[in-house]
Amino acid sequence: MSSTGARPLNVAAIQQSCSADKQESLATSERLIRQAAKDGAQLVVLQELHATLYFCQNEDTATFELAEPIPGPTTERLSALASELQIVLVGSVFERRMNGVYHNTAVVFDTDGSIAGTYRKMHIPDDPGFYEKFYFTPGDASFNDGRNGFTPIETSLGKLGVLVCWDQWYPEAARLMALAGAECLIYPTAIGWDVTDDQDEQQRQLEAWVTVQRGHAVANNLPVIAPNRVGVEPDPDGHSDGIKFWGNSFICGPQGEFLARADSDNEAILHTTIDRNRSESIRRIWPYFRDRRIDAYGDILKRVRD
Repeated sequence: MSSTGARPLNVAAIQQSCSADKQESLATSERLIRQAAKDGAQLVVLQELHATLYFCQNEDTATFELAEPIPGPTTERLSALASELQIVLVGSVFERRMNGVYHNTAVVFDTDGSIAGTYRKMHIPDDPGFYEKFYFTPGDASFNDGRNGFTPIETSLGKLGVLVCWDQWYPEAARLMALAGAECLIYPTAIGWDVTDDQDEQQRQLEAWVTVQRGHAVANNLPVIAPNRVGVEPDPDGHSDGIKFWGNSFICGPQGEFLARADSDNEAILHTTIDRNRSESIRRIWPYFRDRRIDAYGDILKRVRD
C-alpha cells in the first residue's frame, strides 16, 4: 500500500445493526457490501461478529451452537461475494476450531474469493457485559501459515494489519503489525455503553476509544479502519439494560486525521480514498522507526517492572 507510486485505494467500512437471526444479519452485511462495491470500494471491512447479536453479554453453553468451522457456511458466502464483486473483503466468524476450542476470528478474502488469511483475536476481555473469555480461546497463530498472530495478511491490495476490538487498546499489537510490514491497521469492533452510564462517562469512553486508535495511526504512520456496530442489544439474562453499541466507525490517515466518520445511531457505509504513498512520505520526516531504542526495551516483556 505504501510503496512509492502506488495508486490510491478506495476503501469502505461498514457499520450495521445485527439480528438474532443469523441469515438476516448476513443479508444486511451482503446488502451493504454490494452497495460499497457498487460505489467503487476495492477493500471492504465488516465489524466484529457481524453475523450475530453480540452474544457475550452472558455465559450460555448453548451459544456455542453459533460457531462454525473455517471454511464453513459464512466464509463460503463471503468468499462468493468477494469473488463476484472483485473486492478484498474482511469478515468476522465465531470459529469452531475443534471440540472445546473456539476463536473470535477475522477472515480476509482476496478478489478471487480465496482466503488470504485469518487473524484470531489475541486479547480477550472479561468485563461486565463482555464475557468473552467464556467463549474465545486467545489466538496463537494465523490460520493459513502458522506464523505469529501479529502478522499482516498479504492480499492483492497489500499487507493488511488485521486486529480485533480489544486488541485496539494495545500499542504493542499495532507496533508488531507495523514492524512486520502492515500497510494499514484494521480493527473490526463491537463496543458500546452500559445504557445506565451518564452522558459524561459515555463521552469519555467514546473519546478514549477514538483517541487510542488514532494514536496507533500516528505512532506507526499508518491508516486505520475501525468499523463498529450500532443498536441496542438486550441482556439475554435481564440482569442489565443491555448494551447500546455506539457506532462512530471511522477511517483515519497516517497522521490520525479523520477521513470518514459515522454517527452513533445509523447503519452506514464509510467511503474514503487512501493515498498509499503517504506513510512512506511521513516516515521520512517523522522517523520513529529509525529512532527506536530497541536496546532499551527489554522490560516490555515483563508483566510488571519491580
